[in-house]
Amino acid sequence: MRNQHEGRFIEHPATPAILHIEGLRFGYPQRELFTHLSARIPSGVTLVCGGDGSGKTTLLRLLAGQLPAQAGVLQINDMRLNDQPLCYRQQVFWADPQSETWDQLSAVDYFKSLPRLYPQFDEQVLTELIEGLSLTPHLDKPLYMLSTGSKRKVWLAAAFASGATVTLLDEPFAALDKASIGFVLELLADASSHPDRAWLVAHYEAPGDVPLAAIIDLDHP
Repeated sequence: MRNQHEGRFIEHPATPAILHIEGLRFGYPQRELFTHLSARIPSGVTLVCGGDGSGKTTLLRLLAGQLPAQAGVLQINDMRLNDQPLCYRQQVFWADPQSETWDQLSAVDYFKSLPRLYPQFDEQVLTELIEGLSLTPHLDKPLYMLSTGSKRKVWLAAAFASGATVTLLDEPFAALDKASIGFVLELLADASSHPDRAWLVAHYEAPGDVPLAAIIDLDHP
């Protein structure tokens, strides 16, 4: 990494990369965020950390293909976003916690929409997640009626059941109750040993004792 706009990438075990980020550049009219961000993301859990305004959410949106980069290459295994955008996006789970796109759907109808988007979606895992996150009483409610915490639980259940090769989680513990935070930490600890999936968690600090495969620190060059 060469300057304050690139961040610092720290990879721990030397494992093959699932997500390749090469020369990523993006900025807003009044502020340049990334000039040449490159990283090799292995399986397991990668922390994306940094203070407010460092670009954590923007980076996740870029990796999801929701926000177009101004330069650079994003690749999952041998699939490049620029060459196969639909196939690439089917390999990435991303749900913007602030989005109102699905608000008119009930939680159960939102879940029913996911298997067509994610070929590896696991209904059995979803059932376990609904119970573990105490979502059963909320399944038939429109998402706009849910509290911030309950709505985030819906996104988390979808993420962990998606089967996506790359899963992007933005501030996953925000607005959660203590029991749900503990449950999500257990899920991430389990995800840390998954050989074929990469999880990127945007948070200001490491998630508990979850083993980390890599760190992208956006505060330090």
